[in-house]
Amino acid sequence: MDMEGGEGVKVFIPESIQGVSSHLAGQIQMIWEVVKAPLIVPLLNLSVYICLAMALMLFMERLYMGVVIILVKLFWKKPEQRYKYDPIQDDVELGSSNFPVVLIQIPMFNEREVYKVSIGAACNLSWPADRLVIQVLDDSTDPVVKEMVEMECKRWASKGINITYQIRENRTGYKAGALKEGLKRSYVKHCEYVAIFDADFRPDPDFLRRAVPFLIGNPEIALVQARWRFVNSDECLLTRMQEMSLDYHFTVEQEVGSATHAFFGFNGTAGIWRIGAINEAGGWKDRTTVEDMDLAVRASLRGWKFLYLGDLQAKSELPSTLRAFRFQQHRWSCGPANLFRKMVMEIVRNKKVRFWKKVYVIYSFFFVRKIIAHMVTFFFYCVVMPLTILVPEVHVPIWGAVYIPSIITILNSVGTPRSIHLLFYWILFENVMSLHRTKATFIGLLEAGRANEWVVTEKLGDSVNNKNKDASKNKANNNATKAPVKKPRSKFIERLNTLELGFAAFLFICGCYDFVHGKNNYFVYLFLQTITFSIVGFGYVGTIV
Repeated sequence: MDMEGGEGVKVFIPESIQGVSSHLAGQIQMIWEVVKAPLIVPLLNLSVYICLAMALMLFMERLYMGVVIILVKLFWKKPEQRYKYDPIQDDVELGSSNFPVVLIQIPMFNEREVYKVSIGAACNLSWPADRLVIQVLDDSTDPVVKEMVEMECKRWASKGINITYQIRENRTGYKAGALKEGLKRSYVKHCEYVAIFDADFRPDPDFLRRAVPFLIGNPEIALVQARWRFVNSDECLLTRMQEMSLDYHFTVEQEVGSATHAFFGFNGTAGIWRIGAINEAGGWKDRTTVEDMDLAVRASLRGWKFLYLGDLQAKSELPSTLRAFRFQQHRWSCGPANLFRKMVMEIVRNKKVRFWKKVYVIYSFFFVRKIIAHMVTFFFYCVVMPLTILVPEVHVPIWGAVYIPSIITILNSVGTPRSIHLLFYWILFENVMSLHRTKATFIGLLEAGRANEWVVTEKLGDSVNNKNKDASKNKANNNATKAPVKKPRSKFIERLNTLELGFAAFLFICGCYDFVHGKNNYFVYLFLQTITFSIVGFGYVGTIV
């Protein structure tokens, strides 16, 4: 072998290996050239057209919502003017008899960090004590927590509060099962309305006084939903991102649904139901992990109306760990897709609601927001566009690659103007989470193995008042499916999310190729998206303040 000049390096590589390597590379190149034109290019072109169609659907939906919310804010009358609303006045002669009896349900599952504040908030509601029934539905598996919650209930009962500590023999149906079981108790049969608050929710004292009059004066209203406010939104970057997404949901989606169709998805908490409407709709069902949305759709199909009050708020807590957030997003993405699969034909055949409301529920509420929104974000911006860099014969128009997503993003950000400076990172983070949400959506549509997985969202308590917060962060997330005990692993290994890391590698390769051969400078976006996928892949997004 020649060892002179530039050929000297060959001494380290046997000629046989060189031959095999070059031959293999040639074979791969030849196969690629053979299949690219007749197969890869047409398939990728088709994918681009499908993604562009989905992007246009999402764009038109966001544009419609934006126009309607502007009209609502400028010209719609306030709920107190659109509906019959007479505040309940305290009357010395009548006493409390002019107040309806309201049931408060607080479902719990090992809520060590937040049970006191939620029970305390319910007991401090400004409502006659003899017209209020508080029901703590405790499904805890930790005997210490169960004892603590029961003692707290007894403490308030000793102060004259009508509060009952309720447990079940089994946890069938999870939250829906607990709520359903609670309504069966004989001591709640005289209650007209039920307010539901998850364990981390803290309604203001005047919550019932502001909401219940809408139900009293308008017998066609089944539900009054309040807005969520977050006590820990400034805790870290993860909670800031969640606040941006949820603020759009409440500020725009819920408001538009309430104003135009008197329908929206019940958020599962911080709402007051007419018990008669729950019973007429068939009661609580546990066939999906979104039992709240299930009940709302069934009640709506029977002609009941819903009212959203944006200025009526309840404090709550956002998941501050990536693990808890991922489990929550799986449930919130998988459940609606699974419910859509089970109810779409029931909605189509329904004769009690008008045609346009059925179109709104099927197309806008379910198809675009719960399915298309996740898929187009993931497939278009994280799969198809990067692949077009490797196949330059396929072209993505600039309006689909830049203009439409930019407008959609701006429209999505209107709910949280204080976080406008985080907008670009929020886009990158939402793209990463779209991978997780898309996977969950397919699981729900296909009703695959994890379709009914229920993992209780870990709560750490108020970041200001809870002195044990740091210790609580190290506790494992409570899994309602009681996952089998595994051998302890290092914290670093537990943090790793291999799917996100795999996509980070894919996007990095595409970015490098675009940097060398591309003409559109997509590598800037691809490298930034690679960094975001890597941060989530290594599980550190929840630690960034």
